[in-house]
Amino acid sequence: MPRRARPTERRATPDRKFASVVLQQFTNKVMRDGKRATAESIVYGALDRAEQAVRKPALEVFEAALRNATPLIEVKPRRVGGATYQVPVEIKAERRGSLAMRWLIQAARKRPGKSMADRLSGELMDAMNNTGAAVRRKEETHKMAEANKAFSHYKW
Repeated sequence: MPRRARPTERRATPDRKFASVVLQQFTNKVMRDGKRATAESIVYGALDRAEQAVRKPALEVFEAALRNATPLIEVKPRRVGGATYQVPVEIKAERRGSLAMRWLIQAARKRPGKSMADRLSGELMDAMNNTGAAVRRKEETHKMAEANKAFSHYKW
């Protein structure tokens, strides 16, 4: 990490099957303990199941689910004069996608089911239909930001 200059941004490589950079990032988030092949089989299996159930292209299902789970604003704590306020802040595009992916994976891991591919496909289909735990979390985040709109002048 350089002291003065900004670190150079690394470009992610697209995944093997769909040539999508976003899907590769999603696979990297599913991956545990460096087991890339296992993570890829989980993600591709989930996309195949979702594609068969919804009868739409797998990448379209994934992108719709990600779009529906993506938050626009969040609250950040800001300390002003001894009090801590929850200040609504707009989220940068890179963080939006990262949060949506993280929430989809966490929701899939908490779902009941036999395999992770089944749980992930269920969560992707739910998110595509604007239901499911990841979309509910996004709505809760937006509600909290709306409730604390009075403190938006504390933005920094």
